[in-house]
Amino acid sequence: MQKIDFGIAWEWEYDGDFIRLLEAECERQGLSVWVVHPKNFDAVHEKIERKEISLSAYLDRAGDVLERFARFAEGLRAQGAWVLNPFSHVERSRDKATMHLEFLTKGLQVPFTVILSPYDKDPELRFSELEKLGRPFIIKPACGGGGLGVVMGAENLLDVIEARKEYRADKYLLQKKIIPKCFGLRRAWFRSFYVCGKVISCWWNDETHLYDVLTDEEKELYHLVKLKNVTRSIAEVCELNFFSTEIAIDEEEKFVVVDYVNEPCDMRMKSVHRDGVPDEVVQEIVQALVEGVKKTVIS
Repeated sequence: MQKIDFGIAWEWEYDGDFIRLLEAECERQGLSVWVVHPKNFDAVHEKIERKEISLSAYLDRAGDVLERFARFAEGLRAQGAWVLNPFSHVERSRDKATMHLEFLTKGLQVPFTVILSPYDKDPELRFSELEKLGRPFIIKPACGGGGLGVVMGAENLLDVIEARKEYRADKYLLQKKIIPKCFGLRRAWFRSFYVCGKVISCWWNDETHLYDVLTDEEKELYHLVKLKNVTRSIAEVCELNFFSTEIAIDEEEKFVVVDYVNEPCDMRMKSVHRDGVPDEVVQEIVQALVEGVKKTVIS
């Protein structure tokens, strides 16, 4: 049986640059790698079934949209492979209502939130805390992703009623809008990536959706060490090895987790896409992923 150190699955057309960087980093660090995509999936699956090859670690960036990839990842995990990230953990972490309650238990700062049952189970609105949300407030489906179903400028009950009808079987979160403080001209809003134990934080503008590199000097100047601590606490809750989260600092100097767990992470590069992740940050993430695999399954 041929042992492959790292299997990487992908299907999104914009992942190509990220995957090529991962392959190059694996070669640099001396790891064997096998890339799995829809065109070669059946052949790879057959080789695994026949025990011609085995995968020690596996990054799944296809199982969220292709069920056969999700089943394949679970099969590899059952065989002892280190899977980033196990589907059961991903599914749990995508439920914002669950994460909200667990973050509170963990002592993390989160926006004031009202959690509503699915519309199909309980279409009536029975709560007295709407005024605490302020105006405007945010409406989010609990299990949505990529901004789908999110209403950023909700003003009244009618907005809530209409929003809940879009994903009638999902819970909804009504959240107070967080206004970040400013450091000079920068809004104190950040995206932090957690990568196999390493935390990599960037500036992320919630209004323009544009990234910037967060330098070591800025971390010291603005006392941002807590970004790392908060992100690691989130990792302990969600039990994922590769995800991103959004953290804002409000006017009371609180580090508020405003978008809980994002997986898979969008790894489009800024040199190609205006709203992409800075290239040097993508490279740092790639290096941390490969080092994490090497440490976990090779050492």
